[in-house]
Parts: sequence; C-alpha cells; structure tokens
Amino acid sequence: MNLKVTAGAFGLFMTTRLLSHAGEDAKPWEIGIPIVTYWAGPAMSDKAAQQMSQGGWNLVWCRENELDVVARHGLRAQLQDGLLAPASLESSTLKQQLDALIERVRKHPALYSYFITDEPNATNFPALGKLVAYLRDKDPAHLAYINLFPTYASNDQLGNSGEKVTAYRAHLHDYVEMVRPALISYDHYQFTAKGDSPDYFLNLGLIRKAALDSGSPFLNIVQAASWTPSMRIPNADEIRFLVYTTLAYGAQGISYYVYCCEGHTGGIANSDGSPTLLYEPLKALNHGFVEIARELQPLKSLGVYHEGMLPPGGEATPKSAAFSFDPPVPAVEFKPPDPIQGVLIGIFGNASKKSKPTHALVVNLDHKSERVLGIRATRRLEIFDPATREWQRSSQRRVELKLGPGAGKLVRLQR
Repeated sequence: MNLKVTAGAFGLFMTTRLLSHAGEDAKPWEIGIPIVTYWAGPAMSDKAAQQMSQGGWNLVWCRENELDVVARHGLRAQLQDGLLAPASLESSTLKQQLDALIERVRKHPALYSYFITDEPNATNFPALGKLVAYLRDKDPAHLAYINLFPTYASNDQLGNSGEKVTAYRAHLHDYVEMVRPALISYDHYQFTAKGDSPDYFLNLGLIRKAALDSGSPFLNIVQAASWTPSMRIPNADEIRFLVYTTLAYGAQGISYYVYCCEGHTGGIANSDGSPTLLYEPLKALNHGFVEIARELQPLKSLGVYHEGMLPPGGEATPKSAAFSFDPPVPAVEFKPPDPIQGVLIGIFGNASKKSKPTHALVVNLDHKSERVLGIRATRRLEIFDPATREWQRSSQRRVELKLGPGAGKLVRLQR
C-alpha cells in the first residue's frame, strides 16, 4: 500500500469522522482509532501538521488558536492551556475562565483530549481526581490526559513507600482509585549509552495489569532521542522493538519522546523542521501500530510470555498455551546491560469468553538480527498484513514467521 495515499485517506476519514461527531450529543470518551502521538513538538503550523499526518501521527499537541490547523489536516488535538490545572477549581475567577474555555472548544471537530500534567506525585492525586471528574462532567466526550512516572522514579518522586515494585504498584493503585483515569499513560526510557536498562518489561507488565484491572486502555511513551550523554539515540530497529513490544502487551497508544525539542538530539524532526533519520521508518511503523492495535481493540490481553530470555517481570509460556514455538526457543542467560533477547508472544482473545485465545502477536526481541520462528496452534492459522489490512490464510497449524530486528507478526486461529 502506498503510504502517502494511506496518510491522505486517513486524514480524510478522520476529518469526516470528527466533523460528524461535533454535532452529536456528548458521549463518554472512547479511544477510537489507536493513538500515535509524541512528546514535545513544534508549534502547530500547516507544515508541521502535514508532516505529522503523512508520517502516521494522529494525535498532536496544540493551543486553542491552533485547533483549526489540526482540523484541516484530519488530525486529533490534545489541548494545552494553563487553566487545565487543579488550581482552576480553587478560584472562582479561574473556574469561570476554565468553564468558558471548555464551552469554546468542546464541540470543535479536532478536539480529542485535554492535557493536564506530567508525572504527578501521589499527594497530587486527590486534586487531580477532582479536576478529572469536573472535566468529565463538563465534557464527557474528551479525555483528560495525565502521564505517569516509570518504575525507576524514586519514592520521593512517586510519593509512595516500599521497595521498587511495591512502591510502584501502590502508585498505580492510588492513581486509579483517586483519579479514575479513562486512559493510563506512562513513560520508560531504557536505551542508555552503556547498554539497555533491565526494567522495560517489568514496567510494561505492571502498567498492563493496572489497565486490565481498571478496564482502561493504556499508552506507552517510548524513547526516540537523547537528552544527556548517558542516554543514546535509538535507531530504527530499536524503535521497531519498542513499537511491537508495546503492542504485544496490549497497548492502544504509543508516543515518542521527543518529536523535536531544544536540548535533545535525535527525535523525529530537527529544529528547522526537516525530518531526522527516524521519520521514514516510523511512517510504516506508525501505520502498522494503528492497524494491529485496531485488530486487537475488541479483544482482551490474556497473557504475555517470554521465551529464550526471562527479563525482570517476564513470564515463561505455559505448557498448555494455545500457541507454542516449534521448535522451542533456546534459553539465553539474562545479562544486563546487554540487550534483552529471545522472543515475546502476546495472547489475545474474545473479552466475553474467558480463557479463549484466538490471536497471538509474536515479537523478535533481538533488535540487532532477524529471526525465523515456527508457531504452532490448535487450529489452522492466518497471518495479518497491516499494509493491506488483510488476513492471509494458511492450510497448516504451523507457520514460519520471518521477523526482522525487533519486528513482530500478528497471527490468529482460522474462524
């Protein structure tokens, strides 16, 4: 499929969808098309919006006076405004200004979400919960967006106590209970100058569980830049690893840190707006993320399993699994900060039918080399092609998947 044509068709589809929604009665927010966004980008001009649309980004950051630009390019807008803060509910003047802002923007065809804050301490959760509830009452159709700390945040940053996993679980529990978010978002950056930090999958697993327990979709903010000598700029294969592992754990959104930002190297665009080396590879990856996540959207994540190497937070495939590797994947010792290797398989099934696996996303965790994997199932298999959005039927219960560095393939049992 021609990606330029796809991006244009996507923009037309989004414009039609959003404009038709603007006149409807407000309904509770739903994620809709899986999210592809970024952290820290340029002011929203026609040039920037066109670049993002053509590259497969579908949620962009903007101010109120930029909403029309976003709409012209069929994109969704995450609104930034200083009034979108708990302090606005503590002042009658600010509250009136907040109400006026909501009234002005809530029916705009581009509006998708309100940006609230980044990485709050748990002591801020009660006030944030009050603001989220207020926005939900005033404008239920749009998301109140908050991003959370990663597992490597200190207890002082989190506002919770205990060892790492205990404190982080408490942080997630308190957040869900007090804030009641419609979407769980977090960031985790593991590509250091000395190697890969070990807790990427630990963090993914804890977020996945919190999302499943709360019935909320989740979004993963992944590393696309360097901002200090201790962190390296990921290459296209490493970014592919981030995209497919995020999908395998069941995410419905991905965000790249950063698009472009002073003091950062790498990212998606340079300070003059010209694309970096990551822009072209991400065109296909963004398209693939949306199409695979859309296939998985009506399903439930039933399990995520590691073979070959078991990183912190990883779980081995049970012997009774509906999908298995044939031949088995040889065991590899986990040696951080060396890259995590082996393979990953995310299992999905009908949300209304407990323990009925139907789909599997298989990922090559080696972001340096390609791999051929044999997958065996209880019935004949089909393989999804995100470029055509079609399922390719097989006459066998075993298929071989050729996976590039960090790449993945979605398979399902034939119906």
